[in-house]
Amino acid sequence: MATTTDTKNYKFNHSMLRVKDPKESVKFYEFLGLSLIKKLSFPEAKFDLYFLAYDGPSATSHGNSTFDREGVIELTHNYGTETDDSYTINNGNKEPHRGFGHVCISVDHIQAACQRIEDAGYKFQKKLTDGRMKHIAFALDPDGYWVEIVSQRLGSKGADDPEEAGVVTDISTYRMNHTMIRVKDAEKSLKFYQEVLGMTLFRTAEQAAAGFNLYFLGYPGAEGVPENGFTAYKEGLLELTWNYGTEKDENFSYHNGNDQPQGFGHICVSVDNLDAACARFESMNTNWKKRLTDGRMKNVAFLLDPDGYWVEIVQNERFAGKENF
Repeated sequence: MATTTDTKNYKFNHSMLRVKDPKESVKFYEFLGLSLIKKLSFPEAKFDLYFLAYDGPSATSHGNSTFDREGVIELTHNYGTETDDSYTINNGNKEPHRGFGHVCISVDHIQAACQRIEDAGYKFQKKLTDGRMKHIAFALDPDGYWVEIVSQRLGSKGADDPEEAGVVTDISTYRMNHTMIRVKDAEKSLKFYQEVLGMTLFRTAEQAAAGFNLYFLGYPGAEGVPENGFTAYKEGLLELTWNYGTEKDENFSYHNGNDQPQGFGHICVSVDNLDAACARFESMNTNWKKRLTDGRMKNVAFLLDPDGYWVEIVQNERFAGKENF
């Protein structure tokens, strides 16, 4: 394994969500076509971790080890929550605890995909036909987390697209496209994710009339950045949502998901050399939640981004030649 680190080798590996009932949550995400690729149990600490990802023959990371992937969803279950009637998840979209926004699945045929979800009895925050934006929908997972549904067809008009009517959807073609978090100061957050974590800005969507911008970042990898800016086929993108003016309010802050009430936990970047990467972060005077040397788990570290979101740093197993856990 190399003794240096190169951000070109980094991957936006996973996004962690706490869940009340893992059976129901795993069932939902498997219904969307993801596969359970790893389960880690920590009975002494009374929690389990479920890692789900697209893993069919046509999947971007088919056959790769757990931490040599992008677009993974990690579900964290703390024992007992499934039988606790008072336990609820903070989905990140309700005041005053907004922060995390959603995960996003890109699909082949959006009308058919949304109909399939509805037919299975799952609810929507926004159906394809609701509102003015007819090309996106938001399903609700069993804990009320928002799951955005977007089309992989360039130029699709969604609910108003006649070419989408009467076709069948193939879940083996789906992608775990992106994770969205809200940020207070776009300039500070873009600097952190680009300069510290080495991500590339794939595209910017300015919504001046509505008072917000969207920034899509990720690691280009072998595929590179699409010349036409269309990113629906990509896995492992990070969407930063910036609402104009929040950066000027000294008292404004977003909820990081780890303070009470809890929900979203962290995003995770896998690196080529964990020790070298952490030494690099240290040299850049980054803020830490947990250094490698802290606590009992010496194979994970956590940075803090400008909004206090946790960013887990782990070893990409492909470079180490062995499993992390």
